[in-house]
Amino acid sequence: MALINKIREKSGFAIGAIAIGLLIFIVLGDLLGPNSRLFGDKMVVGEVAGHEISVQEFEAMFEEARNNYANQYGRQPSEAEMASLREQTWNQLVFKYAFEGEFEKVGLGISEEEQVDMVQGRNVHPALRQMFTDPQTGQFNVEQVKQTLRNLGSMPPEQQAAWRKYEQDLATDRLRNKYYNLFTFSNYVTTEEAKRFNTEQNTRASIKALFVPYFSIADSAVKVTDDQLSEYLNKNKKKFEVEEGRSITYVSVPVAASKEDSAEYSTETAELAARFATAENDSLFVKAESDTPFNGAYVAAHEVPAELKNQTLEKGKLYGPFAQNGNFSLYKVMDVKDGGQASVRASHILIKPESDTPEAKAAAKTKAQGILNQIKGGANFAQLAAQHGSDGTASVGGDLGWFTEGRMVPSFEKAVFGASGAGLLPSLVETDYGYHIVKITEPKTTRTYQIAQVTRALTPSDNSREFAFGRASGIAANSSNLEDFNKAVANEKGLVKAEAKNFSASDRSVNNLQNARELVRWAFSKDTKEGDVSPVITMDDQYVVAVLTGKREKGTAKVEDVREELTAAVRNELKAKKIKEKLGAASGTLEEIAAKYGPDALVRTATDVTLGAANAQGIGYEPVAIGKAFGLKPGQRTAPVDGEGGVIVVELTNVTPATPVADIASVKQQLQGTRAGRVQSALYEAIRKNADIEDNRVRFF
Repeated sequence: MALINKIREKSGFAIGAIAIGLLIFIVLGDLLGPNSRLFGDKMVVGEVAGHEISVQEFEAMFEEARNNYANQYGRQPSEAEMASLREQTWNQLVFKYAFEGEFEKVGLGISEEEQVDMVQGRNVHPALRQMFTDPQTGQFNVEQVKQTLRNLGSMPPEQQAAWRKYEQDLATDRLRNKYYNLFTFSNYVTTEEAKRFNTEQNTRASIKALFVPYFSIADSAVKVTDDQLSEYLNKNKKKFEVEEGRSITYVSVPVAASKEDSAEYSTETAELAARFATAENDSLFVKAESDTPFNGAYVAAHEVPAELKNQTLEKGKLYGPFAQNGNFSLYKVMDVKDGGQASVRASHILIKPESDTPEAKAAAKTKAQGILNQIKGGANFAQLAAQHGSDGTASVGGDLGWFTEGRMVPSFEKAVFGASGAGLLPSLVETDYGYHIVKITEPKTTRTYQIAQVTRALTPSDNSREFAFGRASGIAANSSNLEDFNKAVANEKGLVKAEAKNFSASDRSVNNLQNARELVRWAFSKDTKEGDVSPVITMDDQYVVAVLTGKREKGTAKVEDVREELTAAVRNELKAKKIKEKLGAASGTLEEIAAKYGPDALVRTATDVTLGAANAQGIGYEPVAIGKAFGLKPGQRTAPVDGEGGVIVVELTNVTPATPVADIASVKQQLQGTRAGRVQSALYEAIRKNADIEDNRVRFF
């Protein structure tokens, strides 16, 4: 089994290398929008490039992936991991039928000689090279590869199959690289393009801008009509291309522990605590009784569980129970010993000088000394920290918590770790940050603790589950449409409706509902119509009932699907028109124009503005306005421009040309690398469209 184990252990690199090649498919798999069209009565998961993918084909490949996972990790995959394996299987099938057909069209292949060379010749595949590289020396051992091949015939069938599959994956990856290289290597950057790129990135402009933000006009002052929304949508169809989606209104009935459950847990916890307190072997007790594994490591005072940080910890003593997030915990101190890394707990009040001048430092020191004197006189440290502290600890009374040596600046650390015990330090501590009033809340210690922890989940009883299911069932039984559903929910105290808009067929969660695959499948079923009410759907510790309120088809969105986004865009257009009408043909300096417009008009200056970044201080990202500014001569200004955040008039003050590039070849290489990624992205998009992908997995999984 040595070979197959090595493939399992080392092929992570191979899978990673191949995954990089398939990255666009994996990352953008969700963009291959689901389509609910059924292929007759056949059991078809989808269609790629005219090839129907049957359930049997999909399941066979999925089973192989699941078995490989189980063999590699020694366990069956979880539900979340199963979902990931199904996605991986789909992406492999998309690649197989969409991309491999393209390989054949252009005549790409792997010869027998190349296959040998790729495994044991001069051009060994990087993944295989990594697998047979000695971790100690870092040297690739080709003789080990050859020995493996010589022994292959005497190996068990499953090892032989694993090796053949591995070689096949390497060959597929090599084909992919060849195909990409056909397009990538055709990419070329001219000297003039490189010079222009340098100019765009490094020419610096100083500008002055008059800026009237859209929010200066109240939304209520602009009326947006449906006709305007439709007109805007028709002009900008590409911006509003959407995938198929579903919208629902739903209610979630949580399974909550009842009073009887709480009483039963109190009894069980007390009994468990009594047994834990007298247990002779704490590690065995934890292994037998806890939902979390035993950890026998010694921890410093600042590393103990949060519930114990304000406790005086004693060997053999039990602490708890502590309830949090649906769990309760018991802690027992197994051992205490000294000699670990020193740690201390302290609080401080930091007074920062307003500047680096001697006068500002003297003022800060005087203020800090005054606060220190107040505390010495009996004032509350935490209250003064909240009042005067100038860092993030002010809100927690100056508490810095526990920390070890090496965590703070030297002067502060020397003062804190040099203290003989707890209490207020008599003098100020000066650091590069300012002046600190310091109180040692827990003195320096090298003590460490070995703590046994028993944790259990507070699981509701079967009666509590039945009660919650009964409430959900009642809502479902009394609802035949949205109106009935609303009435049924209103009659149930403590339940609140929620909406989920336009989730996709590939989603595994809906809003904050996790493991919602059954709900998604119901919403996308061919039998589910708008207004239909779902059966009760179980999701972890809650029951969900939903009403399908909308279906969105793939293509250009309808106004209702993107009304909010459309309204914001049209509203800004109308506001821009109002702003420009008010600006009129105003003349004079930008400051004079702003004064005539009113207090909503702002004048901003910005330096080091580049065409490549199209971003300016005080204005933000404004590519159109900044682009126009770079077409001006110093002293000229643009007409009012509809910007991203408001209407802008830009005046060019000064331009500092970019320094000519000494090494134009490096700029070409940089640009060529950027373009190579874009080429692969565009190539994927073209093949995806030509493959006419139909994803119907939601019917089955």
